[in-house]
Amino acid sequence: MDWLNAPIQPAGEAFAEQARIRQTTLTKPPGSLGFLEDIAVRLASLQQTGRPMIESVQVTVFAADHGIAEAGVSAFPQEVTGQMVTNFVNGGATANVLARHLGACFEVVDTGLRAPLDLTGLIVDRAGPGTANFAVQPAMTQAQLELALNAGKSAVDRAVLRQVHLFIGGEMGIGNTTSASALAAAVLKISPHELTGAGTGLDAAGIQRKAALIAEALALHLPALHSPFDMLRCLGGFEIAALTGAYISAAQQRMPVLVDGFISTVAALIAIEMAPECAEWFFYGHVSQERGHQRVLAFLNARPLLNLDMRLGEGSGALVAVPVLQMACKLHNEMATFEQAGICAE
Repeated sequence: MDWLNAPIQPAGEAFAEQARIRQTTLTKPPGSLGFLEDIAVRLASLQQTGRPMIESVQVTVFAADHGIAEAGVSAFPQEVTGQMVTNFVNGGATANVLARHLGACFEVVDTGLRAPLDLTGLIVDRAGPGTANFAVQPAMTQAQLELALNAGKSAVDRAVLRQVHLFIGGEMGIGNTTSASALAAAVLKISPHELTGAGTGLDAAGIQRKAALIAEALALHLPALHSPFDMLRCLGGFEIAALTGAYISAAQQRMPVLVDGFISTVAALIAIEMAPECAEWFFYGHVSQERGHQRVLAFLNARPLLNLDMRLGEGSGALVAVPVLQMACKLHNEMATFEQAGICAE
């Protein structure tokens, strides 16, 4: 696991300044494209180029089962995790449709389904047959956590070989909003009642039961929650750990990341707690309807690109936001300057 401590290089400030100067020469009032201008400047600094580009994208959906699901924390049965993995492999899920539209490379990774699937096209990189029920014991062992983190790194290694410009991590796992809410509460040091939402569709009473269960689990594990690594081990899911590993590895390998919804943002939160320097490599695709997402985004001082009342996961919100990044680059690179257009800017 030495790779977790590998250095993360800072963005190129000289390229950011070059991009800022170019923005002032384009045929528009200064600052009139708002956040789109900031995006182009950030991407120029991250990619260390005067012409930032987001043309090729990889989306990797990590899937795993959760022991906490046996406590009835989801409106769907645990079998749906494996059924949705089959749907991903067959190309029928929301994330598949969006990835096809964008021409993105799509893959799904079994990081710990309870019952393994024999499916052509499914990447198998398992940490175990689902996590343990963290209401009664740690979700995983240290060895399992390391396997899950490594699964994330392997996904980014594949993205680097494909020379993509952007990495998106998605997730699938019945019960994973419970794990994410517990992790967020542990890091932010706030009550899970302030973070816990409906997940796949719980009613108000179900949300209260879910939050109370998380509060009891946090009290159980409190003596062991000394670090973000320990928090992941005690409260996390294999797919959340894989996302965390992917985010850290992407920053180490100078690949921008577009973070999806609540669960993916909690993984980004843990990644930043482990390696603070990776924060500048993350863009945030959207703000979801899940109650805790706004709290985590605010803690990270993150500005999401979209707010479409989505709460699906899978990487779907991030995929919808990809064209925003692409348009920011196109405008920066292709708009005429005042000089080229023969327009007097004074």
